[in-house]
Amino acid sequence: MRQSPLYKERVNGKFFPVIGEGSHNAKIMLIGEAPGAKEAATGRPFCGSAGKILDSCLQEAGIERKSVYVTNILKDRPPRNRDPLPEEIKIYAPFLNRQIEIIKPKIIAPLGRFSAEYIMSKFGLEKEIEPITALHGKTFNTESDFGDVKIIPLLHPAVAVYNPYKKKELFSGFLSFKEAF
Repeated sequence: MRQSPLYKERVNGKFFPVIGEGSHNAKIMLIGEAPGAKEAATGRPFCGSAGKILDSCLQEAGIERKSVYVTNILKDRPPRNRDPLPEEIKIYAPFLNRQIEIIKPKIIAPLGRFSAEYIMSKFGLEKEIEPITALHGKTFNTESDFGDVKIIPLLHPAVAVYNPYKKKELFSGFLSFKEAF
Protein backbone atom coordinates (compact mmCIF):
# COMPACT_ATOMS: atom_id res chain seq x y z
CA MET A 1 0.00 0.00 0.00
CA ARG A 2 3.01 2.28 0.31
CA GLN A 3 2.84 2.96 -3.42
CA SER A 4 -0.59 4.55 -2.92
CA PRO A 5 -0.70 8.33 -2.67
CA LEU A 6 -3.18 7.75 0.17
CA TYR A 7 -0.47 6.08 2.25
CA LYS A 8 1.24 9.44 2.87
CA GLU A 9 -2.12 10.98 3.77
CA ARG A 10 -2.65 8.20 6.32
CA VAL A 11 0.80 8.53 7.88
CA ASN A 12 0.73 12.34 7.95
CA GLY A 13 -2.79 12.38 9.41
CA LYS A 14 -1.94 9.65 11.93
CA PHE A 15 -4.83 7.58 10.60
CA PHE A 16 -5.22 3.81 10.50
CA PRO A 17 -5.70 1.59 7.48
CA VAL A 18 -9.26 0.25 7.44
CA ILE A 19 -8.95 -3.38 6.40
CA GLY A 20 -12.35 -4.83 7.32
CA GLU A 21 -14.12 -6.67 10.11
CA GLY A 22 -16.65 -9.36 10.76
CA SER A 23 -16.99 -13.09 10.48
CA HIS A 24 -14.42 -14.92 8.36
CA ASN A 25 -17.19 -17.46 7.74
CA ALA A 26 -19.67 -14.83 6.58
CA LYS A 27 -22.18 -15.72 3.91
CA ILE A 28 -22.64 -11.99 3.17
CA MET A 29 -19.81 -9.58 2.36
CA LEU A 30 -20.59 -5.85 2.24
CA ILE A 31 -18.10 -3.76 0.27
CA GLY A 32 -18.10 0.01 0.55
CA GLU A 33 -16.01 2.46 -1.40
CA ALA A 34 -13.53 4.07 1.01
CA PRO A 35 -13.19 4.85 4.70
CA GLY A 36 -14.50 8.13 6.07
CA ALA A 37 -12.91 10.29 8.77
CA LYS A 38 -14.22 8.30 11.74
CA GLU A 39 -13.27 5.03 10.08
CA ALA A 40 -9.70 6.25 9.42
CA ALA A 41 -9.43 7.51 12.99
CA THR A 42 -10.46 4.14 14.46
CA GLY A 43 -9.41 1.60 11.81
CA ARG A 44 -12.97 0.19 11.73
CA PRO A 45 -15.21 0.17 8.63
CA PHE A 46 -18.64 1.78 8.76
CA CYS A 47 -18.43 3.07 12.33
CA GLY A 48 -19.58 6.63 11.59
CA SER A 49 -23.01 7.95 10.63
CA ALA A 50 -23.24 5.78 7.49
CA GLY A 51 -22.30 2.82 9.68
CA LYS A 52 -25.18 3.52 12.05
CA ILE A 53 -27.55 3.44 9.09
CA LEU A 54 -25.92 0.24 7.81
CA ASP A 55 -26.37 -1.33 11.25
CA SER A 56 -30.04 -0.36 11.39
CA CYS A 57 -30.67 -1.77 7.89
CA LEU A 58 -29.01 -5.05 8.85
CA GLN A 59 -30.98 -5.17 12.10
CA GLU A 60 -34.29 -4.48 10.36
CA ALA A 61 -33.47 -7.26 7.89
CA GLY A 62 -32.81 -9.64 10.80
CA ILE A 63 -29.06 -9.89 10.16
CA GLU A 64 -26.47 -9.47 12.91
CA ARG A 65 -23.54 -7.31 11.86
CA LYS A 66 -21.10 -9.74 13.49
CA SER A 67 -22.33 -12.46 11.09
CA VAL A 68 -21.32 -10.52 7.94
CA TYR A 69 -17.95 -9.23 6.73
CA VAL A 70 -17.68 -5.47 6.08
CA THR A 71 -14.88 -3.84 4.11
CA ASN A 72 -14.14 -1.22 1.43
CA ILE A 73 -12.34 -1.23 -1.89
CA LEU A 74 -9.88 1.40 -0.64
CA LYS A 75 -8.23 0.70 2.68
CA ASP A 76 -7.15 4.32 3.23
CA ARG A 77 -9.27 7.48 3.32
CA PRO A 78 -9.16 9.81 0.31
CA PRO A 79 -8.59 13.46 1.24
CA ARG A 80 -11.74 15.49 1.91
CA ASN A 81 -13.79 12.31 1.52
CA ARG A 82 -13.60 12.56 -2.28
CA ASP A 83 -14.55 9.67 -4.58
CA PRO A 84 -11.98 6.91 -5.16
CA LEU A 85 -9.79 7.48 -8.22
CA PRO A 86 -9.36 4.67 -10.79
CA GLU A 87 -5.64 4.36 -10.01
CA GLU A 88 -6.42 4.04 -6.29
CA ILE A 89 -8.95 1.30 -6.96
CA LYS A 90 -6.31 -0.49 -9.05
CA ILE A 91 -3.77 -0.29 -6.19
CA TYR A 92 -6.14 -1.53 -3.48
CA ALA A 93 -8.14 -4.09 -5.54
CA PRO A 94 -5.70 -6.99 -4.94
CA PHE A 95 -6.27 -6.64 -1.18
CA LEU A 96 -10.04 -6.76 -1.65
CA ASN A 97 -9.73 -9.69 -4.06
CA ARG A 98 -7.76 -11.62 -1.45
CA GLN A 99 -10.38 -10.86 1.21
CA ILE A 100 -13.07 -12.24 -1.10
CA GLU A 101 -10.99 -15.40 -1.68
CA ILE A 102 -10.54 -15.88 2.08
CA ILE A 103 -14.16 -15.20 3.11
CA LYS A 104 -15.76 -17.05 0.17
CA PRO A 105 -19.13 -15.28 0.60
CA LYS A 106 -22.33 -16.56 -0.98
CA ILE A 107 -23.56 -12.96 -1.38
CA ILE A 108 -21.45 -9.92 -2.20
CA ALA A 109 -23.21 -6.60 -1.70
CA PRO A 110 -21.29 -3.69 -3.17
CA LEU A 111 -22.40 -0.46 -1.48
CA GLY A 112 -22.39 2.43 -3.93
CA ARG A 113 -21.52 2.93 -7.57
CA PHE A 114 -17.72 2.53 -7.38
CA SER A 115 -18.00 -0.76 -5.52
CA ALA A 116 -20.77 -1.97 -7.80
CA GLU A 117 -18.79 -1.18 -10.95
CA TYR A 118 -15.67 -2.88 -9.63
CA ILE A 119 -17.39 -6.03 -8.31
CA MET A 120 -19.64 -6.46 -11.32
CA SER A 121 -16.65 -6.13 -13.66
CA LYS A 122 -14.58 -8.53 -11.55
CA PHE A 123 -17.31 -11.17 -11.79
CA GLY A 124 -17.97 -10.77 -15.53
CA LEU A 125 -21.14 -8.71 -15.22
CA GLU A 126 -19.89 -5.60 -17.08
CA LYS A 127 -22.81 -5.68 -19.51
CA GLU A 128 -25.24 -5.44 -16.59
CA ILE A 129 -23.76 -2.24 -15.14
CA GLU A 130 -26.26 0.60 -14.81
CA PRO A 131 -26.50 3.57 -12.44
CA ILE A 132 -26.55 2.36 -8.83
CA THR A 133 -30.15 3.54 -8.40
CA ALA A 134 -31.18 1.10 -11.15
CA LEU A 135 -29.02 -1.74 -9.77
CA HIS A 136 -30.13 -1.31 -6.14
CA GLY A 137 -31.49 -4.56 -4.74
CA LYS A 138 -31.20 -6.57 -7.97
CA THR A 139 -29.65 -10.03 -7.70
CA PHE A 140 -27.08 -11.21 -10.24
CA ASN A 141 -26.01 -14.86 -10.19
CA THR A 142 -22.42 -15.57 -11.16
CA GLU A 143 -19.63 -18.04 -10.53
CA SER A 144 -16.31 -17.74 -8.76
CA ASP A 145 -13.36 -20.01 -8.03
CA PHE A 146 -15.12 -20.96 -4.79
CA GLY A 147 -18.62 -21.59 -6.16
CA ASP A 148 -21.80 -19.73 -7.02
CA VAL A 149 -22.08 -16.14 -5.83
CA LYS A 150 -24.95 -13.69 -5.82
CA ILE A 151 -24.05 -10.04 -6.40
CA ILE A 152 -26.61 -7.65 -4.90
CA PRO A 153 -25.60 -4.00 -5.45
CA LEU A 154 -27.05 -1.57 -2.94
CA LEU A 155 -27.11 2.16 -2.44
CA HIS A 156 -24.37 3.35 -0.14
CA PRO A 157 -25.74 3.94 3.41
CA ALA A 158 -24.41 7.53 3.26
CA VAL A 159 -27.27 8.31 0.87
CA ALA A 160 -29.61 8.24 3.88
CA VAL A 161 -27.25 10.44 5.90
CA TYR A 162 -27.68 13.19 3.32
CA ASN A 163 -31.31 12.41 2.48
CA PRO A 164 -33.29 10.68 5.28
CA TYR A 165 -36.14 10.00 2.84
CA LYS A 166 -33.86 7.49 1.08
CA LYS A 167 -33.65 5.22 4.14
CA LYS A 168 -36.78 3.27 3.17
CA GLU A 169 -35.41 2.68 -0.33
CA LEU A 170 -32.03 1.71 1.11
CA PHE A 171 -33.65 -0.73 3.54
CA SER A 172 -35.66 -2.38 0.75
CA GLY A 173 -32.42 -3.50 -0.86
CA PHE A 174 -31.33 -5.28 2.32
CA LEU A 175 -34.49 -7.39 2.13
CA SER A 176 -33.00 -8.91 -1.04
CA PHE A 177 -30.66 -10.90 1.20
CA LYS A 178 -33.57 -12.94 2.57
CA GLU A 179 -34.79 -13.72 -0.94
CA ALA A 180 -31.27 -14.73 -2.03
CA PHE A 181 -30.98 -17.61 0.46
